Amino acid sequence: MSQPLPGRADLAPPAALGWHDRLIHRWATAHRERPDGEVVTGYHNSNYIVPLGWRLALLLRTMPYRARVKCRTPLQAAEVAPRIWPSESELLEVVTRHLPEVPRCLRDFGDWSMHAYRAGRPLTEVDESELHTDELMARLAEFFARTAAVPESELPSRPDGWPKDGDSDGFLAWLIDFTEERVHRANRRRFDALFEDIGIRRHAMTEFKKRAPRLHERPFCLLHTDVHRANIVIDRKEIAVIDWELALYGDPLHDLATHLVRMDYDKEQHIRMRQSWTEAMTAAGKAELTADLDVDLPVYLDFEYAQSVFPDVMRAALALPAVAPSDAEFEQAAAHVCRALRRAADPLRLEEVPDQARAVEALRAWHAEVHGREAAPADPVA
Repeated sequence: MSQPLPGRADLAPPAALGWHDRLIHRWATAHRERPDGEVVTGYHNSNYIVPLGWRLALLLRTMPYRARVKCRTPLQAAEVAPRIWPSESELLEVVTRHLPEVPRCLRDFGDWSMHAYRAGRPLTEVDESELHTDELMARLAEFFARTAAVPESELPSRPDGWPKDGDSDGFLAWLIDFTEERVHRANRRRFDALFEDIGIRRHAMTEFKKRAPRLHERPFCLLHTDVHRANIVIDRKEIAVIDWELALYGDPLHDLATHLVRMDYDKEQHIRMRQSWTEAMTAAGKAELTADLDVDLPVYLDFEYAQSVFPDVMRAALALPAVAPSDAEFEQAAAHVCRALRRAADPLRLEEVPDQARAVEALRAWHAEVHGREAAPADPVA
């Protein structure tokens, strides 16, 4: 597992609790310390999955005690994706009223929270032969349509200065500015040499913003923005999309674009998913959300490829052990770097995409500089 990116502060500690909530907090904390749980760690949170138990079930007045719960703790990490709603639990209160398959938050203690656990397997663990791809796409398209139907009036308030409903240009500009200011510039000092060595110019995102074409106005709606295989849970062919901490309110084509890119569909699947999405939105009475899709979706796809290069490169570099990475570890990191650069090459107009050997060399130089020692020497040839 890669190191978390530095910089994100802990959430605030819980406020003063009444006796009932203090008892829940006590038992929940004891659950989080049980030795028989399962740890699932992602980029944004560490999750510890344990049985609920009858005492806590009674206190929470909730599900059967044999069920499992997920103790969810945010990781300290730099922002690499926007979070406009700091409290995922507050958003889930709304989402679970309209998408009942989404696991609800049982209790939010401030610095961690306890969620219902969705039984099933993430799509990453499902053999493709078990799936009927068209059926899966239809279900995912229906999910996007139901998410778009969540009433705006029920959602938590957005940050000051958030683009007005339908201002797709303003929404894309906000996303680009976040990437440039909070992801690229915020981490440029630490990764400057690496970015330069692999050909990422200092003003790549600002240049991208200047070139971006005008978008057509589309009504805004709730967006998940991170629908990929690890966040799709399948149980008896029913699906649930989990992990809502990166949800936004904006142009629905952004949600479709992030899904298409992060699922890594092939060309034919990409076309079929676009068609399924359009059909589901139209069937749900939201055809206006599909307006000018053929013209504007490529803009959001370009943005997704462009912005992804920064977290992908940083994560690849930080995944290297601090002490003496092996040749194989450098090669693996370089493969991730090269893939990210190939995808971003056209949107960012990169002059040249380094090959594997050059990427390894850049990573070795960065590692030696950051860790104050020479990177591991090459393994001897057998």
